[in-house]
Amino acid sequence: MVSFTLNGAPFTVEIPIETPLVDVIRDHAKMTGTKQACGAGVCGACTVQVDGHAVVSCLMPVGHVNGKAVVTVEGLGEAKLGQNILHPVQKAFMAEDALQCGFCTPGFVVAASAFHDAWRAKHGTAKPSESDIASALAGHLCRCGAYPGIYRAVAAACEGRHDGDAHASPRYEAHDKVTGAAKYTVDKVLDGQLYGLVLRSPHGHADVTALDVAPALAIAGVKAAVSMLGTDKTVRYVGQAVAAVAAVDRATAEKGLAAIRVSYARKFVLSSAAAARMTDSPKLYAGLFKPAPNSAEGPALPMPWSGNRRGPASAFSLARGRAKSELAAAAARNDPLLVTGTYRNAGQSHTCLEPHAAIIDHQGSKIVAHVSSQAIQFATGQIAKTSGVKDVTGHAEHVGGGFGSKVGLGIESHIALALSKAAGKPVRIAYDRAEELSVAGHRPETEIEIKLLASKDGRLDALSVRTHSNAGVAINSTVSGLARLVYTAGSKELIDWDVVTNTPPGSPFRAPGGPPLCFALEQAIDEAAVKLAIDPIALRQRWDQDPNRQRLYTWAKGLDAWRERGDAGRETGRFRRGIGVAAGNWLYFVQGNTEVEIGVRKGKLFVACGTQDIGQGSRTVLAETMATAFAVPASSVEVDIGRSNLPTGPMAAGSRSTASLVPAVMAAVEMLKGRLRPGARGAVGDNVPWSDLIAASGDLRLKAGRPTDSTTINPNAPHPLKAVGFIGTAFDWMLRNFAHIDTGRGVAGAVQIADVEVDTWLGKTRVRRFYSGLTVGKPHVRRLAENQAEGSIIQGIGYALYEERAYDPANANVLSAGFDDYRIPGIGDTPEMHVHFDEKGFEHVPGGAVGIGEIATLPVAAAIANAVYNATGFRPYEAPIRPDRLLAGLDMMRRA
Repeated sequence: MVSFTLNGAPFTVEIPIETPLVDVIRDHAKMTGTKQACGAGVCGACTVQVDGHAVVSCLMPVGHVNGKAVVTVEGLGEAKLGQNILHPVQKAFMAEDALQCGFCTPGFVVAASAFHDAWRAKHGTAKPSESDIASALAGHLCRCGAYPGIYRAVAAACEGRHDGDAHASPRYEAHDKVTGAAKYTVDKVLDGQLYGLVLRSPHGHADVTALDVAPALAIAGVKAAVSMLGTDKTVRYVGQAVAAVAAVDRATAEKGLAAIRVSYARKFVLSSAAAARMTDSPKLYAGLFKPAPNSAEGPALPMPWSGNRRGPASAFSLARGRAKSELAAAAARNDPLLVTGTYRNAGQSHTCLEPHAAIIDHQGSKIVAHVSSQAIQFATGQIAKTSGVKDVTGHAEHVGGGFGSKVGLGIESHIALALSKAAGKPVRIAYDRAEELSVAGHRPETEIEIKLLASKDGRLDALSVRTHSNAGVAINSTVSGLARLVYTAGSKELIDWDVVTNTPPGSPFRAPGGPPLCFALEQAIDEAAVKLAIDPIALRQRWDQDPNRQRLYTWAKGLDAWRERGDAGRETGRFRRGIGVAAGNWLYFVQGNTEVEIGVRKGKLFVACGTQDIGQGSRTVLAETMATAFAVPASSVEVDIGRSNLPTGPMAAGSRSTASLVPAVMAAVEMLKGRLRPGARGAVGDNVPWSDLIAASGDLRLKAGRPTDSTTINPNAPHPLKAVGFIGTAFDWMLRNFAHIDTGRGVAGAVQIADVEVDTWLGKTRVRRFYSGLTVGKPHVRRLAENQAEGSIIQGIGYALYEERAYDPANANVLSAGFDDYRIPGIGDTPEMHVHFDEKGFEHVPGGAVGIGEIATLPVAAAIANAVYNATGFRPYEAPIRPDRLLAGLDMMRRA
């Protein structure tokens, strides 16, 4: 028996003393603010205070807190006049928007509160330095990259600026996230819920010759055991699901897994793209290509196969034959203006802090699904299609990050569905961190060959981009094709190939294909600038015809950092500073079937939509759009999202949420205004404030869809408005047919400047300052837009400098399966950041703004790479720019 105080109240539990404290808090005390994210004490999401000290509860045996005081995020603050008053750190996190998806937020808040209390006791209201804060929070990770706001929040709280009772936030749901009240899929517990676990293949490639789940079913407490093999009974990567069990608890489920009898006939393993591309390599699919998973958001079109290589896909080329011949001729004559290079990018894991998780309750004729999903309505539809059950309701009230990996119906949902159907009870499947980092998706690794030819008068004559993408067992990566959209050239040869290997399947990651393309192309543009002896920004201005980015180039040239830039390799000594630039563009999308329902309910405005908020701020955008239209506080608007049975909402993918939601809300607002204040100007009630009309109104419910630019809104329309418009191209037809997406007019753009310091002794690169110029229109909620842009930069820094999936060459097992092996940026890696929004160029978009998340991360790694070259004269052809690669490059330069 262990006894301690939990949030000030006595708590006793009879449990083995070695049980992790996090399990006691979540499973026995039923407090879910404390999150289980890594299980290894690395991420900090499970942090609690023990006798005032911050500790990670996943590594703390409950026996160690016997007789002590434990405080979770739910217990911070104090009771005052019958109310729970938040801790100053909680109020500061709200005010500074120091969060996005919010899954890691409770751990940050608990640790920062302990730091705050100790700091104030010793230093009063003196402001702590960033190094003080970074040291205190070094054991915490935020995959969304909300670190700049966290710095500001902790400093402000320590200065005493949030000691009062008032608290406000630009983010609608911030209060729930800083108090631990927000419930994610992994926090849900349904009546009778069973614990599901997956038996995964230990082999990189094998035929399953025998599988018997009956021994598992013979174990008391095991309620279901199912095979997860495909029809060919072949596993093609370590970690592929073979079978699964559902039991009354984890220990019993583990016994069930151990009891399953399975036999394998091992086969060859292709652990790398180089091995798979060899002409004598055996075929991974042996002519049976249909089982190959899709690594993209769009459909996989028919392509030829040659061994383990699928392609070429070259539909986006421009005068391909001419480009090929011109570049070949330039190489033959040793044209000094010909730029060539081969660039390699490692795979990047999404590693959302909330793992992939699903709770499925298959009730025969009805299914209830809780899924950590970026597209809850799409996922619900896929469950209905897979199960044959029409009555399916999906829930995703809060989602702890996605970044592209949670768009479709994940394997975890298929497994939970199969187990629930077999058991007749709800079943929970939630990945652990090793599963999340290995089989939950990743940005495919790439090898990109660039050839670029400039003319003597400074034109771009020809461009060739040839990419081999390795998405593991999956296909349909697109990188080279994106180069059709950037830089005006006389001809372009753009070719993509997929190479399949015995590694887990890739999946879309923010701006799929964009960061690897930028890493290669933007460095080639800089090389061309060197050959032409022209300023790199001036060259981009010459070759890039986009009027929005033209304004960004002018902005970038005016920065002090750019004016301080010198020639490449000019600096000497151990620490060398460099400045680099990179640009990018990205289509913005709009989900054409988006609808919202708005109205008045019990004297308050409400807005409802079947979308979800993965941290990008959908709730806030909906509330702020309504509040602005009716001149009321956003906090007075009730927002209902995250359920599939609400009006059709956009996926949280393709940076489409804001551009889809705002026009629909605006259309609905005009309808509602017509109901609240009918008639022409001068009619009765014309001068009455909207707040009074809302308070006096009976219940009203109106639905509207996203209008086209030319749609006339009928304010008195009694029926749903579903006016959508499309651009008539084959590409748009494909998008509409498969995802109800419109491509917008124009593109989002970015021009970014990186200021780095390179340690030439240790090979380390540190980003000192980063400037991000974005043309995405006028942000609806500026602080949230800045937050998302900053987080995108942080993820780009990880891609450039740290993140790399490592595989065992023998069986292709993912070796980087924990946060101690797979390095993502921490708070100490955060540079000084400046985000500049050029607000012009999107006046044609209802609401005036488009998505941020993808365009803001796209050129980051390229800007850093160009800055490294500027600092050292070494061109980094591989990402991440590891210390060993950098030192080897510098050594080669010295020897040359």
